Amino acid sequence: MRSEPTKSYFDEIATGWEKLREGFFSDRIREKAIFAASVGAGRVAADIGAGTGFIAEGLVRRGVKVIAVDESEKMLDELSRRLPIGSVDCRLGSAERIPIEDEAVDYVFANMLLHHVEEPSRAIREMARVLRPGGVVLITDLDRHEFEFLKTEQHDRWKGFERESLSGWLQGAGLTNVAVESLGEDCCAKSSKGEEEATVSIFIASGRKGNERFKK
Repeated sequence: MRSEPTKSYFDEIATGWEKLREGFFSDRIREKAIFAASVGAGRVAADIGAGTGFIAEGLVRRGVKVIAVDESEKMLDELSRRLPIGSVDCRLGSAERIPIEDEAVDYVFANMLLHHVEEPSRAIREMARVLRPGGVVLITDLDRHEFEFLKTEQHDRWKGFERESLSGWLQGAGLTNVAVESLGEDCCAKSSKGEEEATVSIFIASGRKGNERFKK
């Protein structure tokens, strides 16, 4: 789960998050992630750490049913205001205890979530749990970096990750066809307390649950 200061931070910025997000990373992340998962209309996706609906918005446009999970009720309130009524099932909950039943979704997306989570490996095991056989987990997050101000100002819990760690966590969750590679995009941020600026590369990590029941 996120720490209480982190949850408070996201509660506070919820109404202005979309504007802030545009400065951090581009819409191309969403398009590349959804393309990589080969989503199909009529399927069901979980968007974990959904925020105000950055990933969910793209999925809804493609005819995918979305369950959006976030610890911040205010973020989910903003999501509900932004997206068509009834298009997303919003659920309050954490990545380490996802409020979705076993094997209920065809895709699990987590964009810029893991670096805020206390136990990333546990969160990935939870993602695998809610995934149907043949389904895909798709994670986009920060490569390892040394920008301390992202922890102190934006309440990041982790300074990104080594890609080998993601590969190990996905495999440890029982997923196959695991791949972790560069997304070809960066996340950019500027310190509010000085001149320091961060530019951090973004990885895309994926894995598939065995015993495939549906085709791409």
